[in-house]
Amino acid sequence: MTLLHGFARYCLVGLINTGFHAAVFLSFHSLWGVSQTISNLAGFLAAVSLSFCLNARFTFQSYRSWRRYWIYCAFMGLVSLCVGAAGDALAWAPIATLLVFTAVSLVLGYTFASRVVFRGTAS
Repeated sequence: MTLLHGFARYCLVGLINTGFHAAVFLSFHSLWGVSQTISNLAGFLAAVSLSFCLNARFTFQSYRSWRRYWIYCAFMGLVSLCVGAAGDALAWAPIATLLVFTAVSLVLGYTFASRVVFRGTAS
């Protein structure tokens, strides 16, 4: 699979995950008044398992393991916390936090997944 083809698949999986992430983030922040930092982390946690499984299967044709899962979760969770904290510190509108996280996680997430988490594991 070419780099462009893999990235396109990663983006498709990302669209699904973004919907889950946004729904949870907005529920936590708008309905329950939770900070953007925690709301963004909750949205991330809701979408990360689906993302990992779909990307392992359809993007990288790789097997799934707990070790890979936790490496992926730890890295992407750190990205989520940092973007949420920036949203709180800079008083961003919630939609700005979602959009920034989506853009940052698209680039960093694909790079990390392809070069670290699923490196050399295609079946």
